[in-house]
Amino acid sequence: MKKGDIIRGQITEVRFPNKGILETESGPCAVKNALTGQKVEVRISKKRAGRMEGTLLSVLERAPEEVDPPCPHFGTCGGCTWLMLPYEKELALKEGQVRTLLRQSLNEAFHLSGSGEEADLSWFEGILPSPRAFGYRNKMEFSFGDEYKDGPLALGMHRRGSFYDIVNVDECRIVDGDYRQILKATRDCFDRAGISFYHRMQKKGYLRHLLVRKASLTGQILIDLVTTSQEDHDLTEWKDLLLALPLEGTLAGILHTRNDSPADVIRDDGTEVLYGQASFQETLLGLTFTITPFSFFQTNSWSAEVLYDTARRYILDRGLEKDATVFDLYSGTGTIAQLMAPAAGKVIGVEIVEEAVEAARINAAANGLTNCSFIAGDVLKVLDQVEEKPDFIILDPPRDGIHPKALPKILSYGVENILYISCKPTSLARDLPAFIGAGYRPVRGVCVDQFPWTANVE
Repeated sequence: MKKGDIIRGQITEVRFPNKGILETESGPCAVKNALTGQKVEVRISKKRAGRMEGTLLSVLERAPEEVDPPCPHFGTCGGCTWLMLPYEKELALKEGQVRTLLRQSLNEAFHLSGSGEEADLSWFEGILPSPRAFGYRNKMEFSFGDEYKDGPLALGMHRRGSFYDIVNVDECRIVDGDYRQILKATRDCFDRAGISFYHRMQKKGYLRHLLVRKASLTGQILIDLVTTSQEDHDLTEWKDLLLALPLEGTLAGILHTRNDSPADVIRDDGTEVLYGQASFQETLLGLTFTITPFSFFQTNSWSAEVLYDTARRYILDRGLEKDATVFDLYSGTGTIAQLMAPAAGKVIGVEIVEEAVEAARINAAANGLTNCSFIAGDVLKVLDQVEEKPDFIILDPPRDGIHPKALPKILSYGVENILYISCKPTSLARDLPAFIGAGYRPVRGVCVDQFPWTANVE
């Protein structure tokens, strides 16, 4: 069997995040976006060192639990992975994947430590669903482009498997109707005006991204058009068009951000307020948070309340003392720090993104919390400068997990309890052996589905 061969067979399992496994005479072949039980046709795309990957060409026979996806863009748009499953089946899939990762990681850790233990997952409490499976997103970054070379203007998501092609997603189901109205009105406006989009290969053009943030619980909406500075256009017609839309939510602000970075990311090279203000407010568990266009905030407010309430309950159940000092490392906009502040003596948050730290300070002051402090900097370096010693540590690192050099510093404090929130299960699985080697053992854990229909789980 060689690269380019076309094979057929049945998917026997799905490994995190979305790698279906097709058993072949030459060994297992990983096939992205395939589902257990499907009979598929696959082209071998990579084969080296005993590893084989394939590209899904077609599904010859659906899996027994498959249903018709509720979104017409599914399979073309790269945003969702499991829309062909009932929600309870998707939850079961994710829970099973995490159980497998935890068991493998713990067994490896016990083997390395020589303890003779075997993985016992009796502490693992399964998965908590998102209170809303559809229309749950509070932030979307749409891209301008075309669906095919020299095609008409498109505004939406990247085509599955493509770096360049953009798919219009006027009927996207993970956002609510306000997003869909804003998306279509914006595309139609600029299409009529004949305004160019930014071609990444040619590095020419104007329109880049449309950032839409809507607070799920307050209904406030912030819209930011991201363009290059290569052209200059009057955006009054676009602004007035948005203001006239019959939205359920309330427009807090309409912004225009310039970004001349060659990378396909949203960067702020200067922002102009066209209407309203440059921030909006969201509430979580009784606290109010001011959110700016580029500050981090959980993308599912409904599920974030489940996540943070669970985290707070786990911490308090471990007997946190009223005068305890809590370190919230990788604190973002300080959500967890502020939720824990009433139950602790002092909370110190550390976050590398300065804008997020400033937002955390503003939010803590607005919520009347005086025992929270936030430090801007890399956790690896900041811990050497902080004189206080923690009684409890909260870790909520980015997707790549904790920096390998920072982890020994964190473990050296020797605190009795550590809460680890992992937005990527494989990062937790990678870090677990270090905790086991330092004498820690898991006592409670649970998945929270922050991202229904995608391959990710918190």
